[in-house]
Amino acid sequence: MKKTLFTLLALVTVIVCQAQDVITKRNGDELKARVLEINPSDIKYKRFDNLEGPTISILKSEVFMIVFENGTKEVLNTQNAQTPSPLPAYHEPQQLKLSGPRLGFTIISQRLIDNLKEEHQETISPFITQFGWQFETRIFTLENGTSGLFEFVPLVGGLEQGKFLPSLSALVGIRGAKGFEFGFGPNLSVGGAGLVLAAGTNFQSQGINFPVNVAFAPSKDGSRVSLLFGFNSRRY
Repeated sequence: MKKTLFTLLALVTVIVCQAQDVITKRNGDELKARVLEINPSDIKYKRFDNLEGPTISILKSEVFMIVFENGTKEVLNTQNAQTPSPLPAYHEPQQLKLSGPRLGFTIISQRLIDNLKEEHQETISPFITQFGWQFETRIFTLENGTSGLFEFVPLVGGLEQGKFLPSLSALVGIRGAKGFEFGFGPNLSVGGAGLVLAAGTNFQSQGINFPVNVAFAPSKDGSRVSLLFGFNSRRY
């Protein structure tokens, strides 16, 4: 009897979870909803967790795709919203720029500290702060929300120790629809040239993105691990 009740409960849970529409916005946010109307300029819906609540409107230009409860998809083409068109293989061919300030800290290996002291007469602590800017361009966005990225990140570290330790990184990466991202590319710093590997995620609030990234930069002269925070808003 318990197995039967458990099975029925599981089936009901699956049915309830599936009986919803999902609105995917162009910035990657997903809204669980019950879509009521799709108009030329906006979409009206109710939140799925509050179906008795107020009707909410969202601009059609902010919506990338709607997945209805029956599994069908509608990818919105804002350039010609009133004219049906075949589903594109990818979306947003125009470049979307998501640049903004970055700050955080870096932990330097003892080997790199020793090399800097020997070659540049620089004596530094293994913990340094970082300040800079991340120039990011979204190259494309696929139907499933995955995006291709190019990032250029100049940073200055060690200012709290009276040092000027610049670094430059250029990364090619991928960001998923949920905000998780990873990338890799060349890195130049006072410690020499090497490769940088980075991963992170993105939090969003009121149209502002708050990225958090971890980077690892190995080289023959030593390695560095960095944690960076920032914010940006999208622009074309």
